[in-house]
Amino acid sequence: MYDVTSFLSDHPGGDDLVLNYAGKDIRDIMQDSVQHIHSESAYDILKDLQVGLIGNSESTCNDETVIDEHYKPEYTSEEKDYERNQFLDLKRPLIMQVWNANFSKNFYLQQVHQPRYLPEPARLFGPSYLEMLTRTSWYVVPLFWGPITIYLFRQSLLQQASISSITGEMDYYSTNAIFNTILCFLTGNVIWTILEYTLHRFLFHVDEYLPDRPFFLMLHFLLHGIHHYLPMDRLRLVMPPTLFGALQFPFTRLAYALFPPWMANGIIAGAFAFYMLYDCMHYALHHTKMPQYMKEMKIYHMAHHFKNYELGFGVTSKFWDWVFSTQLRV
Repeated sequence: MYDVTSFLSDHPGGDDLVLNYAGKDIRDIMQDSVQHIHSESAYDILKDLQVGLIGNSESTCNDETVIDEHYKPEYTSEEKDYERNQFLDLKRPLIMQVWNANFSKNFYLQQVHQPRYLPEPARLFGPSYLEMLTRTSWYVVPLFWGPITIYLFRQSLLQQASISSITGEMDYYSTNAIFNTILCFLTGNVIWTILEYTLHRFLFHVDEYLPDRPFFLMLHFLLHGIHHYLPMDRLRLVMPPTLFGALQFPFTRLAYALFPPWMANGIIAGAFAFYMLYDCMHYALHHTKMPQYMKEMKIYHMAHHFKNYELGFGVTSKFWDWVFSTQLRV
């Protein structure tokens, strides 16, 4: 892809000949013996005017492809993929390739949303101590966040009991306390469904507002780009505890600022419970046979990856996609 604006006035044949081919493939006309066979010097000038690569327009899935609960993309040949697209070499650590790359944001977004499929997880970092932080088995999520969720739920009950002790009531598990905590817990469930949708749509897919700089492309790749680039990677389908720990922090601080501690703990416990459901279901949608509702959601989520990544942001439910008119038709 070339920006020849600065060269228009210097083109020996006049700027009208160049403008006639604006936005078009110029390979044939550059070699056309009737018009003019261009010299090596002309190609050297083009190299200086290059602003990016168009990339391969092929996709692993098209509008005619049927996506069902058994859908699997074809394996990607690392050698052929790099030779064809000139994007990332799947045989080498990926993060530093993104950091050191000189491709444009448009080229990056086009490529990262053309899914590849490898039999084994690709390597993000060279050093093993960094690579370890990017790989997470699905069961780590409930093992890590499950005890925290139970603790917060219990804290909600105990804090209500502490308040009741002022009036002389010391029933740690009174009917009112249990009812209040369950109500907060359910509220947290609903709040998570909204967060699931908004984070996926406005943070993970912040493509339009992404600065065209290698550092920001690298952040995008780490946060969610890697998942769209390699959506079947078994060890990158759930959030590492470090990532979710960072994402949850401002939201839990906000909950403690808005609500009494017992109420905030109940709400956070409910949100964490649904987060665990979300992450485990996300893994299942990619790799597990499931009952009918989850089969429907699997087809829906696979279409988000392999047909239209700009729609279908719900993972556990289509509800908020329906509310905000981003529902994906499959």
